[in-house]
Amino acid sequence: MDVSFNLFFTPPPRPLHPVCPMGGGTSRLYGSSLSNPAASPLARHQDTDPSVAPHPATDPAELLRECEEALRERPARPHRAFVCPGGREGGGGSATDGIIRVMQWNTLAQALGEGMDSFVNCPPEALNWAERKYLILEEILTYRPHILCLQEVDHYHDTFQPTLARLGYRGNFCPKPWSPCLDVEGNNGPDGCALFYDSARFQLADSVNMHLSALLMPTNQVAVVTTLICRLTSKRLRVAVTHLKARSGWECLRSAQGSDLLRYLTSLAQSPGLPAGGTPDTPLLVCGDFNAVPSEDVYRLFASSPLNLDSAYKRLSRDGLSEPAYTTWKIRTTGECCSTLDYIWYSRDGFSVDAVLDMPTEEQIGPNRLPSFNYPSDHLSLVCDLSFKEHVD
Repeated sequence: MDVSFNLFFTPPPRPLHPVCPMGGGTSRLYGSSLSNPAASPLARHQDTDPSVAPHPATDPAELLRECEEALRERPARPHRAFVCPGGREGGGGSATDGIIRVMQWNTLAQALGEGMDSFVNCPPEALNWAERKYLILEEILTYRPHILCLQEVDHYHDTFQPTLARLGYRGNFCPKPWSPCLDVEGNNGPDGCALFYDSARFQLADSVNMHLSALLMPTNQVAVVTTLICRLTSKRLRVAVTHLKARSGWECLRSAQGSDLLRYLTSLAQSPGLPAGGTPDTPLLVCGDFNAVPSEDVYRLFASSPLNLDSAYKRLSRDGLSEPAYTTWKIRTTGECCSTLDYIWYSRDGFSVDAVLDMPTEEQIGPNRLPSFNYPSDHLSLVCDLSFKEHVD
């Protein structure tokens, strides 16, 4: 493998990139801020008393109205329908009893969007954090996932965590050890992966932060692996969120990072007494921006893993075998990029896919692509409804 891993833990100094101010507007919605504790590799987190909320609860409908008021000058967000396997349209925005709704989304780090990513057709005003944060929250409030997996989160402590805590979510954040956001003047700290869960639906059993390795060498990419207990069924499930190395030319590194995550997840699945080839007793979800198209090795690693994983968004295709045409569509100085990089992997033995949120059409996205005034990120959110298979204890 022709890769220099020294780039990821002894980075050379680089000039800061000037950006627009990234603060912007406090309100009762985003008024709280917390300190940013240092994260360590493989840090383990245990739940505290779930009845004690760190922030006062807020009505989701009230927050949604606040978002709509803040965004009243922006165009309406195009409707996206839930599609059931077989092509029929599913239900509306709220998940029904027994369904586990999962959202996967690279939300676009604010420092990167304004300072480094060079979205040449995106008006600078569309990236203004004072409004863009409401567009992100509106998306989350519209679909109300039980499990929320996010990448490129650089406003965890001052925005995502306190706001989602008021909605009843608890979460964990793992920053990148050398985040490119820190190269941007006026940044809000490092970006990383965040995993939130609805504390009314799930109880935390365990959560671990990982710094992914390649050939036993540390890299800059991370993962959060969380084990939850469903309060409705008392069944366990395990959820991982990750964000693999970006850009063309780094395929080997992505494959090595994916292998490292799979090794760890496989070790967790090998519970005592499990027969060879048997079904793990804790079904698995792996969500992430893999920065890899379906033809890459890392995709094939997950598709052929002994964990028996499948990609939920293949259910949008008629034959159930093909990924959507795109999960990201952007125009940079280097040209236009339209590709599928984001995935929700699930245990075939543990879950059934009941519905997935369809992708907006090219016309709905618009000629200037992503991000835009009505799409806050260069990636589209993925949302699917899952249910436990009955034989899983």
